[in-house]
Amino acid sequence: MNYKESRLYIEHAQKYGSVLGLNNMETMMERLGNPQDELQFIHVAGTNGKGSVLAYVSTVLKEAGYQVGRYVSPTLFSYLERIEINGEPVSEEIFAAQMTKVASVVASMVKDGLAHPTPFEIETAVAFLCFKELKCQIVALETGMGGLLDATNLITTTQIAVLTSISMDHMGFLGSTLAEIARNKAGIIKPGCHVVTTRQKPEAMTVVQGTARRFKVPVHVADKEDARVEESSCFGQKFLYEDEEYEISMAGVYQIENAVIALKVLEVLKDLGYEISKDAVHKGMKETVWGGRFSILDKSPVFVIDGAHNPDAAMKLEASIQEYFAGKTIYYIMGMFKDKDYDRVAQITAPYAKEILTVATPKNERALPAEELAKTVRKYNSHVTSMQSLQDAVEVAYKKAKPEDVIIAFGSLSFLGEISELVKKRQKTEEK
Repeated sequence: MNYKESRLYIEHAQKYGSVLGLNNMETMMERLGNPQDELQFIHVAGTNGKGSVLAYVSTVLKEAGYQVGRYVSPTLFSYLERIEINGEPVSEEIFAAQMTKVASVVASMVKDGLAHPTPFEIETAVAFLCFKELKCQIVALETGMGGLLDATNLITTTQIAVLTSISMDHMGFLGSTLAEIARNKAGIIKPGCHVVTTRQKPEAMTVVQGTARRFKVPVHVADKEDARVEESSCFGQKFLYEDEEYEISMAGVYQIENAVIALKVLEVLKDLGYEISKDAVHKGMKETVWGGRFSILDKSPVFVIDGAHNPDAAMKLEASIQEYFAGKTIYYIMGMFKDKDYDRVAQITAPYAKEILTVATPKNERALPAEELAKTVRKYNSHVTSMQSLQDAVEVAYKKAKPEDVIIAFGSLSFLGEISELVKKRQKTEEK
């Protein structure tokens, strides 16, 4: 099949939903020859920060001369961003070729009376085949949901299991307490690997350390308190960590925590024998970009997009607003999924805005209707308007905001890519 047919195949597979468990995935990968067994992995789980940590680590490893694969979801601008080689999406031709192999195996499984793999399982299988085909020396791999029963967790060659901040999210799938959620995410820890974790809340930290002890593997704690911020603005940051000064281009106060986790991962990789120069670390950290994580799209007014889609991420957005925009007039464009704790997100963020425009992600079954979100937000800020479209929201926000004001679009990553394109299109029109 070609690329268009491959995408249609994945869309058709959406009807099979999402299933936690590894039996189907193991069967599919075995019939594909277990390509994942020939790869080395940095496996990342956590509630927030996974994509940023993978971005830092993979960019530095690319600078160090390695062929690096990266697998993430969801994506912001294009579907193929979820499978990248050295920062570039895999080609349509290679993707389609590997999808053809997977589709053949799926057909054989269904013929044998087995369950049809889910879209995420299929995409993960395609990613493993792509990384093997392109001879990746190391793969930065993000879990889809949780860890223990996630489709990515059939890997056995984990070099480092990384745990970013763990908080309450996906409670219907992962557990109703922080300990239960941490136990699920710590399921990526394997015998023979190293564990790198941020300093978690005590309840989660106990679970992570207990899991590591059970497998007799070392734990390396990346503590953001060990970093001292020297310069910070919405356009980038400098900080001191272990007597070295680092510069990162990504804003958001939470990026210091993500950067420190990445630096600890790189330190462990060097101990494992990977050749990573100091220059590669500094250059890679500075050049890392990761769209949708407190990303600045415009300067007058300042236009920010941020994937604050759960309470923990909302608190981090709140901290960034306090750090960078104290005393500023702020307008929101806010869109959420209906299976998220949008009430708590609104409670945390709404008080900082002069006016809030609510939106719904187009053509997405999980999207919370704009008016329903507006009703919730009104409990915390009465200046709320539900918008008919993303384009209307962008135009209204620009009309209301003065050059010195701030617009922040946040919530589900699923609509931020389109928001970005609308802002870019508007900028090009104004330049003419």
